[in-house]
Amino acid sequence: MEKISKTMPKLSRVFLLLLLLNTLLFPSGNMLQKAIVKKDELRLLFSKNFNKKSVKHFTLSNPPREIYDFKDTRIAHNRVPLGLGPHVRLAQNKADTVRVVITGYGSSKPLAYQPFFSNKSYHISLPKNSSVLPAKRYHKPHGNTKKVTKKPTLIRSNKDKLIVIDAGHGGHDTGAIGGGKREKDLVLQISKRLERQLKKEGYSVHMTRRKDRFLKLPQRTKIADKKNAAIFISIHANSVPKRKRNKVHGVETFFLQKTRDAKSQRIAERENRAVLKGMNKLSRNVVIDSVLSGPKIVESNKLAIDVQRRIMTNLHTRYKGVKDGGVRHAPFWVLVGASRPSILVEVGYISHPKERKRLFTPRYQELIAKGIAEGVDIYLNNRKKEIDL
Repeated sequence: MEKISKTMPKLSRVFLLLLLLNTLLFPSGNMLQKAIVKKDELRLLFSKNFNKKSVKHFTLSNPPREIYDFKDTRIAHNRVPLGLGPHVRLAQNKADTVRVVITGYGSSKPLAYQPFFSNKSYHISLPKNSSVLPAKRYHKPHGNTKKVTKKPTLIRSNKDKLIVIDAGHGGHDTGAIGGGKREKDLVLQISKRLERQLKKEGYSVHMTRRKDRFLKLPQRTKIADKKNAAIFISIHANSVPKRKRNKVHGVETFFLQKTRDAKSQRIAERENRAVLKGMNKLSRNVVIDSVLSGPKIVESNKLAIDVQRRIMTNLHTRYKGVKDGGVRHAPFWVLVGASRPSILVEVGYISHPKERKRLFTPRYQELIAKGIAEGVDIYLNNRKKEIDL
């Protein structure tokens, strides 16, 4: 023990010397200032705005491990790699490269992303239950068992946030049809999965419909306002004419706004058709114009970005060739009545044979639902940070 204790100060001096040399040789590089494990994620904080394209990710076997190399980056101090748990190793692999090695995923795959409102951060999902527990929990394994197993305060605090999920169409309104499959059935399946995902995160959830029934437009949005929902999400599936069915596919997330884009306009007109019978164009425009100037449009845009990003991240972990249709805006009538951040997710094209097959697969639906739920969680957490600031 005495010999080891004498060696440790030497190692610390060597580490500090390396850091000093790195600083002199690479003064313009980024610095990894902090690394923590929280909510089954490794969260990295850098000194400068961080470009996620500079990360090189690859997998090694025997044993299986995920490698993340951060180019032109140095570790700020020798405490950064400490206390990250058994699955994470972090080190200065080269003079200008920080390497993160993660083990223990099994058959699952990691998800890595950059939070929308934090250009200096990078998050990597970890194997479940890998969060580092405070040391005091190990000193009294019997006395405070119930307190240790309680859910974190963050999850309990989500109960006051209600998310309204609107499964589009229903009843006599089948929505789009492709290959004998109906949009109204698909979106209800995904909506129920989304409900379960959001409840896992501690959110309160209300569904505008749980069965195959038609709801008029005012009923859908009135629920969100009456219950003072934090967010309104409408789930739909897309479709194109027969001549384009083998070409057009992908996932898109919309927020309310007028548009000159012909494609977005056509999608909105198709989704609006069932609920706008009997209302002339002038009346529709008057109502839309009264809503477009509100602050909820800006927040809806932010929500759409977070949701779209997480959907695509989840789908790309398991499926190749899923097209990212991006965030778009269009005058969807179902979004007009909700005076809160509101989005419409087109989960894919039911008219495209390959995408239709995937859309009716439980695993594919689960990845979409999980992505929407994660996007909602990221948006609301960022919103809370903005308010706290």
